[in-house]
Amino acid sequence: MPTPVSAALSGPEWAALLFVAAAMSFTPGPNTTLAAALGANHGLRHAMRFVLGVPVGWGFVLAASALGLGAVLQAAPVLRVALKWAGVGYLLWLAWRLAATSRLPAAGEPGRFDVGFGQGVLLQFVNVKAWVLALVVSVGWINGAEAASPAATAAGAASFSAVVPATWSRLAQVLPVLMLFALASNLTYAGVGAALRRWLAAGRRLAHFNRALALLLAGTALWMAWA
Repeated sequence: MPTPVSAALSGPEWAALLFVAAAMSFTPGPNTTLAAALGANHGLRHAMRFVLGVPVGWGFVLAASALGLGAVLQAAPVLRVALKWAGVGYLLWLAWRLAATSRLPAAGEPGRFDVGFGQGVLLQFVNVKAWVLALVVSVGWINGAEAASPAATAAGAASFSAVVPATWSRLAQVLPVLMLFALASNLTYAGVGAALRRWLAAGRRLAHFNRALALLLAGTALWMAWA
């Protein structure tokens, strides 16, 4: 008979999870690039809408992946390709808008480039990096813990009915921690952008900064298209 797996994460599991979360959250990606751009162009207070939207959207993606949607995407190439190209198109559109912004918006003037809370949430569903991390965490720390479960073996990992209590317990432990990492990383990048705001306002500095970040966004989109 298979050995029951504890629903509580062990010390080594926590250490490995925190390492992966830090590496994936704080390395540059579409979220952190947009957070820095929003901080620089609109200030930290305005950027907080997007910064708060990212962990909320990421939380939905992780929960969906843990409950079987990740397996569904793996088994449905058409859906996976549709999500990928939606993400590519959206990031290229944002890159174009960011590259076209060359000055700070005046008081009360809507900026050419802006991303709010709702867009921050929805971006996670077409963000390849978010799905990759969600699948890694789901297999390694959430669903993987019940690989030996007779229920999971009989019903299949993609079935919601196969989710046993250990999954819910581990998801409840992992989800808030990773959402906190998403919040901390994007807040850090937005803070750096906001700190540079006054310096960037001089001359053509903001235009060059925005175009550099736009190139990074476009490069990320091309990587997503290639992946």
